[in-house]
Parts: sequence; C-alpha cells; structure tokens
Amino acid sequence: METRPPLARRGAALQAAAALLWLPQAGLIAWALQRLADGGGVQAVLWPAAGLAALGVLRALMDTLGARWCFRGARAQLSTLRAAAVAALAARSPLDADRSASGLAASVMAEQAESLVPYLSRFEPTRLRVMVMPAAILLAVAPLSWVAALALLLAAPLIPLFMALIGWRAQAASQAQLVEMGGMNAFLLDRLRGLATIRSLGAVDLTARRLRQSADDLRSRTMKVLRIAFLSSAVLELFAALGVATVAVYVGLHLLGLLEFGAWRGRLSLGQGLFLLLLAPAFFEPLRDLSAVWHDRAAGQAALAALQRLGEGGLPLPGGAQVEQASRTTLPARRPPAVALRRVRFHHPAAPQAPVLHNADLQVAAGEHVALVGASGSGKTTLLSLIAGLAPANGGQVLIDGEPLAAHNAAALRGRMAWIGQTPHVFAGTVQANVALGRPGIGAAQVAQALRVAALDGVAQAHAGHALGEAGAGLSGGEALRLAIARAAADPQADLLLVDEPTAHLDAATAADVTERLLMLAQGKTLIVATHDPVLAARLDRSLALPLQPAAAHRSTA
Repeated sequence: METRPPLARRGAALQAAAALLWLPQAGLIAWALQRLADGGGVQAVLWPAAGLAALGVLRALMDTLGARWCFRGARAQLSTLRAAAVAALAARSPLDADRSASGLAASVMAEQAESLVPYLSRFEPTRLRVMVMPAAILLAVAPLSWVAALALLLAAPLIPLFMALIGWRAQAASQAQLVEMGGMNAFLLDRLRGLATIRSLGAVDLTARRLRQSADDLRSRTMKVLRIAFLSSAVLELFAALGVATVAVYVGLHLLGLLEFGAWRGRLSLGQGLFLLLLAPAFFEPLRDLSAVWHDRAAGQAALAALQRLGEGGLPLPGGAQVEQASRTTLPARRPPAVALRRVRFHHPAAPQAPVLHNADLQVAAGEHVALVGASGSGKTTLLSLIAGLAPANGGQVLIDGEPLAAHNAAALRGRMAWIGQTPHVFAGTVQANVALGRPGIGAAQVAQALRVAALDGVAQAHAGHALGEAGAGLSGGEALRLAIARAAADPQADLLLVDEPTAHLDAATAADVTERLLMLAQGKTLIVATHDPVLAARLDRSLALPLQPAAAHRSTA
C-alpha cells in the first residue's frame, strides 16, 4: 500500500534539493578562506559572502516550504486512512465475534494513528535525503581526494546495516507497545462501562490491580522501545564520528605534509582541505536525521498495520458499502412491509458446528405485530439481526415485502427499518442531535413531534436542547428506551420496527409506559419484538416460540 501522498512527495523532494544547496555554500566558504590565505582583503570575500547569504535564504525557504507540504500531505493521508478504517468497521456486522473492541478501535484511530504524521512528514523526506545527499557529496569529494572519498564510502554502509538490524527489533517492540496500549484502553473502557456492576460485586480492588498491572506492562514495553531507540542513535553516532575523524585526521596530516598521497593533483590546498572538512559531517547528517526519526518509522508502520487490521476479515455487513448512498435516498410512501424467512440458516464463523438458526421459516404479514419468545440463546436477537440485514445468512432467504435481502439492496431496505435495542447508545450531545442522528430531512419540528410520541416532551432532562453525557448520562433506563423510540418516530420512512427486549431490566410501571409508547409508534407499521416479557407479548397480535421450526413458524403459539 502506497502511504506517501503526492503533496508529501513534492515536499520531500524540495527538502532534498534544499539540503543539496550546502555543497555550493561549502564551496563558497572554502573559496573565501583560500582568497584570504592568498593575501586578499575584505574585498576578496564580499562576493562569496553575498552568495553564501543568498543560498542560505533560499535554502531556508525551500526547507520550510517542503516541511509544510510534508506535514499537510501527512495530515491529509491520515484523514484518508482514518476514513477508510471507519468505513471498514462500519462494513462489519455487529454480530462479528472478531470485531475489534470499541476501546481498541478508538485507541488505534485516535491515538495510535497519530504516529503516522511524524512517519510521513519526517521519515520519508529524511530517507530521500539519505539516498541523495551522500551520493552527491561523494561525487564532490572524489575528484579532490580518493582517500577521503574511500573513508566516507567505507563508513557509510556500516550505519544502515546496524540500523536495519536494530530497526527490526524496534518495529517489533513498537507493535507490542501499541497492542498493549490498545488492550489497556479496551480494558479501561469496558470496566468504566460496567463500573456500577463492579462496585456492586465488590470487585473494585481486583479491577484496580488488573489496571495497575496493565499500566506496568505498558511502561516496561515503552522503556524497551526507548532503549532500542537510544541504541540505534549510539550506533550511528559511533560510526559517523569515526568517519568524520578519519577524514579530519587525513586532511590535517596532508596539509602538514606528513601524508603526501591521496590527492589527484599532488597536494590539497587550504581551501580544498576546508571544503572536504565541511562536507564530511554533512555526509553523515542525513544518516543522523534518519536515526532521529527511525523510531517514527517503527511506530508509524505499526500504526498503519493496526489501522489495516481493523477492517480485515470478520463477518461482513450486507450492503455495507452502500450505507451512505442509501441514507440519502427518499423512499416513496407505501404500505408496511411483510417479512418472510425461508429455510434460513446461520452460524457464527468461529463455530460452524453450532448453528444458531437451522432451516428457520417465518411469515409476518404487513402491519402485523409479532412477539418472538424463547429462552436466552435461542436466537431471538440473531433473527432480528438477519431481518435487519446486519449479518449475512449462511443459507436460505430473508424477504422484505417479497424482495430477497442481498448485498446490493440491504442498505436500501434498511432505510425502511428502525431498530430499538434494550441498551440504546446515547452520544454526548443534545437530545435533538441524539434523536435526529444526522439524518437528512429530520429537523427541529420532526424531533419535537418524536419526543411527544415518546412522552419525553414533559421530561426536564430530555428537552431538545438539553445536553446529554456519553452513554446516556442524565437519563434513566426508561428514558433512554423512550429516546430510542423517539429516534424511530422521527424517521418517516421507518415502517418496519425491530425491537429487542425493550422492557428488560425495567420496573413494572416503566415497562408498561414503554410498552404503550411502542404500540402507539407501531400503529400502521410492522412490528417484530424479541422479548421475555409475557405482558408485552400478550399485547401483540401473536407470539412465536423459538427455535423456529421449518414451515411451521407462521403458526401462532399465543
């Protein structure tokens, strides 16, 4: 996968060109010193000084502009990769057992992905300078002294060799650190969500010890990465110092007359010797910069791999690629849909030998209200998910109003559905934003009407402009359920309601109120409810007991 955006490539090329300007700058400095040594006065260095200043300004401008292009290109590429990761996550079924934990996914996209910016904006330009600058300096040094060129040429390969050996270990350590960081974030988010349960079970100390252990593991892995980074810097500095020292000693002894060989034209002049001394450190400068950003490379590649893993494999969401297009499609008004299942089979990818549904048949008439009842684990939620097109069936057909649900039409058919779960997620934001959910055509008037349908218009903490906390902080369990009902009521296209355990964990009075609001919403619509609540089931047209039997699921068990 190409990770370098075009703007970053142009910026890297501009920075490499700016670095090459040091060669004429070094030549001007050496020329000026030679003219002073030959007896020239101040006038002898004016033109070299002017040229040196002009090249310095040009070099600073080119380097600044190149760095800006690299940074902007890196940010744009990061946004593209994040959007691709979000799209890949959205294209995976909620029933996917291998789906990344929300804490891990958030850590990868929000925190770990930031490691790509220094990788793309600093490492890639530095790598280009490493490829260009040493070669250009060798071409400039070789015509003056073959000994100096040979010293630089022998020292240069040792640095990449040892850095490569260290870099493999650095990348493995960075990947382990990112995995540990993501795991700790996922663990922390999961425990925060269940904090009330943890406190009621008296497991706070146990959870704190587990979190402390995860933090200690992360600290040790971070220190391991830093040790490797310092080791790579030490290796580079050692060989760079040896290379520069070799050239400096040779030039000094040659100018003193103690070494007569090594120059093509007898002996080096003072200006030529100074030119060699100025270029020797510049020969290793890109390699020093490479060492400084070597950890950025390891962290960036590990973050890129983590982003790519978010969308790999797993159970696909039928029609996931067409979700955005379907959200902008307005469906014509029509009668509520009928729902049918014909010999539907489903098993999770990790357990093909344990099917959740086997040759299940179901027939729900248009506008009918049906309760799905059965023991926990009998497949009620899975059945609703298959009807909603949230997972692909392993066999058989799911028909919505006579149309087989498939990947090409699943997103459009989901536009007719509304899902109400027992634990609806509430985002941090206003009540109006939580009801509208950014859907086109749902404004303040539609939200106000939906709140009246859900009987939330009289609740002080649920008026349209009230701000809610993440996960519904500020609402009771019953109010959160009614907020989910309001979401369904605000969508004029939703004429198939799929409801999963709406009265679970509610007291009798709240459950009765939620039931009334749900039945009010379901007037003139098809309603399928998975429930353990006999009171709710008795209010519906009929009940079906799971597991469903082939060709018999249309018979009422009420």
